[in-house]
Amino acid sequence: MLNQIDLSRVDLNLLVVFETVLSTQHVGRAAERLFVSPSAVSHGLGRLRRLLGDPLFLKTPRGVVPTVRALELAVPIADVLTGVRRVVSAASPFDAATSTRRFAIGAPDAVSVVLLQPLLASLRETAPGIDLTIRQLLPVPKESAPERAWRGVFADLDAHALDIAIAPVAQAPARFEARVLYEEDFVIAARARHPFVRTPTLDRFCEMQHLVVSSGGDPHGFVDDLLAEQGRARRVALTVPNFLFALTLVAGSDLVSAVPRRLVETQGRAMGVVAIEPPLPLGRFPINAIAPRAALADAGVAWLLDRLSEVG
Repeated sequence: MLNQIDLSRVDLNLLVVFETVLSTQHVGRAAERLFVSPSAVSHGLGRLRRLLGDPLFLKTPRGVVPTVRALELAVPIADVLTGVRRVVSAASPFDAATSTRRFAIGAPDAVSVVLLQPLLASLRETAPGIDLTIRQLLPVPKESAPERAWRGVFADLDAHALDIAIAPVAQAPARFEARVLYEEDFVIAARARHPFVRTPTLDRFCEMQHLVVSSGGDPHGFVDDLLAEQGRARRVALTVPNFLFALTLVAGSDLVSAVPRRLVETQGRAMGVVAIEPPLPLGRFPINAIAPRAALADAGVAWLLDRLSEVG
């Protein structure tokens, strides 16, 4: 990327400026994160532009957007910074057996419930001093496409509010490492002796009273879109903000709800809730653990990502 003459003029901080502006897409917010003035960030970008022979970022009313060349440079620059951070962090190596660090993990409730028990069991054996903070991740209301519904995940990771996020997204921007923990699909949850258990047909499904999980209270979900494709509809009698609440209500009522299969498998028996195969295909999707590539230079974050891959 750079010849020897250029390298003699490169300040490593310029690459940090590039990384931060790319993640925030805003000079002012990048300056706040770097604890410098906006003019300092602008000056650094000017030096990078002259060095790399490209505008790199173009101004918009909302901030800046990367050029094609900047997007091409995103991964190589992230790799360079990861290597530097790895060298620096090696001065104080991470030892899981003796560490007393606290890590922040973000996940939807249906995912954290499934993964936390095996993860905690693993930590008891290998890292008894490590503590966790779990934050519930919520999709953006009224967004059906996963890439848009969970876009806030990447902002939280960029802002260092989370060490690792776990979310149902198929792809992540190039500056992130994404690992598939497991494949998930939806089943129909109902109380054990619900009449629908005996006759789980599409006609009966449409006749049922449905519970929809919606953080924003929107009664229209992806199941309604699939039903509409077949000229069908259903009655959504209740919306609740999370899946665990949904299971509790389903257990004591005639409501049925589409919920992740693994959640029912791990929690349903204790609640008296069973999983019924849906009478129409509801699709499958990956559950990914996501971390900034730059953060993986931290041996602790890399170790935690490996543990999640093992228990997923």
